[in-house]
Amino acid sequence: MQASKNKTTKNAEPFYRLSVPKQKTSSEIINEARNALRTLRTQRPFTPAEDQRKLFGSGSSRAPQNRPPSVFSLHASSFDLAESRPVSGVRLSPLDHKPILVTFAKDEDSSISLPKPPADAPEVRKVSSARARLLRRTSQVNFLSAKMIPPDQSEENLDSEEPAMMNNLCRSNNNCLAEQRSYTPFNDESRQLLCNEHISRSEREDFLKGTEGKFFFQLRRESDEMKKPDTSSSWPRSTGWKRRVTGSEDETRINELEEEEIFWHVKILPILHELEKVEDNVENLCLACTKLYQALNEGNMLGKRFKRRSVLLKTLYKLVDVDSDPLCLKLAKIILAMKVDGKNLLHVCKLAFKICRNEKNDYIIQNDRLLDCLLEVLRTEDLQKNNEALLYCMGAIKFMSGNAVLLNEMANKGAVEMFLQLVKQINNIKENDTHFSNLGHLLVQLTASLRNLADLPPARRQLLCNGAVSELCVALEQRMNDKDVCTYIVRIFSKLSSYNDFCGALADCSRCYILFLALLNKHQNQQDLVIRIIFILGNLTAKNNQAREQFFKEKGSVNTLISLFQTYRELDLNAQKCYHERGGEEKSHPKHPSEAEDVLIKLIRVLANLSIHPSIGAALAAAHRVVELLVTVLEYKSVDDCEELVISAATTINNLSYYEVKSSAVQDKKLHIAEMLLKLLMSNSMDGVVEAVRVFGNLSRYHEICDFIIQKKIHKFMIALLDAKNQDVCFSACGVLLNLTVDKNKRTFLMEEGGIGKLVDCLQDFGPADWQLACLICKTLWNYSEDITSAASYFGEDTDTLLVLLTSLLDEELVLGYSLNRDSRDYHRLYWEREFKPVAEKLLDRIESHHSFLPTVTITPF
Repeated sequence: MQASKNKTTKNAEPFYRLSVPKQKTSSEIINEARNALRTLRTQRPFTPAEDQRKLFGSGSSRAPQNRPPSVFSLHASSFDLAESRPVSGVRLSPLDHKPILVTFAKDEDSSISLPKPPADAPEVRKVSSARARLLRRTSQVNFLSAKMIPPDQSEENLDSEEPAMMNNLCRSNNNCLAEQRSYTPFNDESRQLLCNEHISRSEREDFLKGTEGKFFFQLRRESDEMKKPDTSSSWPRSTGWKRRVTGSEDETRINELEEEEIFWHVKILPILHELEKVEDNVENLCLACTKLYQALNEGNMLGKRFKRRSVLLKTLYKLVDVDSDPLCLKLAKIILAMKVDGKNLLHVCKLAFKICRNEKNDYIIQNDRLLDCLLEVLRTEDLQKNNEALLYCMGAIKFMSGNAVLLNEMANKGAVEMFLQLVKQINNIKENDTHFSNLGHLLVQLTASLRNLADLPPARRQLLCNGAVSELCVALEQRMNDKDVCTYIVRIFSKLSSYNDFCGALADCSRCYILFLALLNKHQNQQDLVIRIIFILGNLTAKNNQAREQFFKEKGSVNTLISLFQTYRELDLNAQKCYHERGGEEKSHPKHPSEAEDVLIKLIRVLANLSIHPSIGAALAAAHRVVELLVTVLEYKSVDDCEELVISAATTINNLSYYEVKSSAVQDKKLHIAEMLLKLLMSNSMDGVVEAVRVFGNLSRYHEICDFIIQKKIHKFMIALLDAKNQDVCFSACGVLLNLTVDKNKRTFLMEEGGIGKLVDCLQDFGPADWQLACLICKTLWNYSEDITSAASYFGEDTDTLLVLLTSLLDEELVLGYSLNRDSRDYHRLYWEREFKPVAEKLLDRIESHHSFLPTVTITPF
């Protein structure tokens, strides 16, 4: 604000005032914000994308030997077959040969041992009864054809066909036969599947031509139908069967096991045979895996309670050696759905990680819903017991978050809340815990994923609603020594603090200020971390007066900023020196700020924003070290080197120059500052010129600066700026001219340089739209005409134009009633009544009293 001490004369008072401690009107507050104190904006620090997807980025502070690897070998042998056995504890025999469906052998084949009926007649009736109900149910769902099971057939007839059906479903060798027996809940050899490894191809073909072979082909047809994507299975779920079975608990259990046994042989085993044909192409294997997952889901066989789980998993593990990401993706999905644990959980998570590491796989990943399986692992697995598995699981999810489609899917599936719950669990692990260090690796993956999610509006709302600020601040405090974790959390805050609602929540977290200062002091040379913390502080102090107070009151806050300023100024000076020593030319100078320049820009922004607060601004104005550092920027840096940095320094000096305080460092250095501003004033940057003019507007309150302006002919430049046809430029230039007209010895320059005519033109061009500028012009003309004897001698040929113009602008109905809505009219009336009208009336009266006639003058309509 252009102001100084009140100066009075006997007949008139110049409009040249200094801000005094009194209650300001709303217009004065707005006026000050426009003229002197302004916050600064800057771009958010740029984070380049990683060239490759890794568990830890290329800029990680973790030494390679101290972090889990991103690249590793993974084979079928990596999986532990012992961990695949079912929860019953029965150890399964290995599957040595490929299982095949075997038909009846000829009677003369002595290698086949036919099943023997149970000796106990009641047991026969009991099993037959259950079997009849089971087969009757399957006939309703087209499991067996009508020809095989006539609807009017009795239970006895159904039971008599049982060997024909069961002997078509065979295992591959004696080991499998033993395994089957171990799962049978009762000793009934008639329920055992028969197999003959010695049946010749011709014998099987002969058999298939017979009546019994029809059933085999019926099962094959049903198996083939599963390949069709539009064919919906009609196999009933075990839970539905259980509700239909009546009788004792033992009988219910028997039926459930029988159902599972049949489902395994009819639905699952044929698919496993397809998977064991390793000579088949990958496309067929992928199709078989898709059918397998659907069948397992249909039969409620996903999870740990499936008794033949070990056989299934062994087959899947063998396929891991096939070098195909699409196949491994389907394998990982099934294995995860089988709820493996221990070593196998770790390796299947590594398998998923390996697939997601390749960006080219994003398309198949989003189509196969692997994300659901990984989120389920995060939701259900124990954090401390399986921390390494969760690490690779979360690493895979982090890679997925780099894809826009998968990122949106995460947000829609509640990933934000899940991630924050994990962060909270990790925060509960104390530093002396043995898992503390390893969980830091997992926290890196979590915070990196949250950083990507912060780009989405729904995710930002979830972060805000789920207390992300407090939890991340706790993690920041606990992991102060982990630069990777700190960097990712600060990146999250950097993104979110650009939004008012989150910025407000962060500002309300009083703990964050001391945390940010501690990080700045600890990692002062880590530019990527420092610049983001400074950016966050700039956002917090841009609009929130409470945030300015809280930060400034923290012990050592200003000293930390000064220390950073010195560090990065030295880095910038050295870089600039090296650049010039290499013979760098201006045209090849980098267009974007260097790392050191970027830190300085954002650091100066914090100082500028802090200076908006009256008491803080006054304190900073008296802080000689702060002012010295700002002036050094103007000394060694030109607009051509880094425009944003130079203009930021000038803006901050302008803010501090507003405060007239005892021992003001700005006042002490005002002449040196004026010399530096002259360089900026002569630059090719219009923004730089305007900022220099603003600073001169405040400094011209001092007589030494006014003399400097006249001596260096800066006033001519100010008058020339009145032709800029830009309201802000004219406003700043007019402020300097106003202060120059206080000195009687300097007033004549307005007439000599054509200043009167330019001021009248500005009044006519901008008056009705900008009453602040109109008021400033009238004040300048009032000071200029203090000793007037004749209007013509002071205003020359512009006298009549000025008289008519003032008369028109003072017509309330004319200037406040044109095309304005109520809010705009009230706004204009405020400035018109309180600022423009009192000055314009005095100026009009003075001109009229020193003018003998008033000719008709045409004024351009507003």
